[in-house]
Amino acid sequence: MNISEVAKRTGLTTKTIRFYEQKALITAPERAENGYRAYHESHVAELSLIKRAKLVGFSLDECRALLSLSRDPQRSSADVKQHALDKLSEIDERIHELEAMRTTLQALTQQCPGDGSPQCPILSALSDNEVVLSGKPCGH
Repeated sequence: MNISEVAKRTGLTTKTIRFYEQKALITAPERAENGYRAYHESHVAELSLIKRAKLVGFSLDECRALLSLSRDPQRSSADVKQHALDKLSEIDERIHELEAMRTTLQALTQQCPGDGSPQCPILSALSDNEVVLSGKPCGH
């Protein structure tokens, strides 16, 4: 099948499919005599796995590991489960960080009168190195 059909079946764009191919995430498709890529059901399965794994938070490198496991007939479900548990732990940590950010920002907005005054407790707190905002520096 051609790339347009694969895109339609997976819900991915042709650009995304080519990107995954370029990054060697999917098995390289064969080339027909005319030079066009010839995709198979295995490519649809690989691309579907990537798409769904990304929807639940896996990075491309993590998708690569999952694809490797999916191709390995000797794989252990324990290995796959460990990848999922690791991702779940990472998501839980991120949720905790987001909740702390939300709490801090909510407190700052409650301190700000939001009127015509130039005094703004939000900007003051964000500018003051002495004020602890969420317990962790931004981006960590």
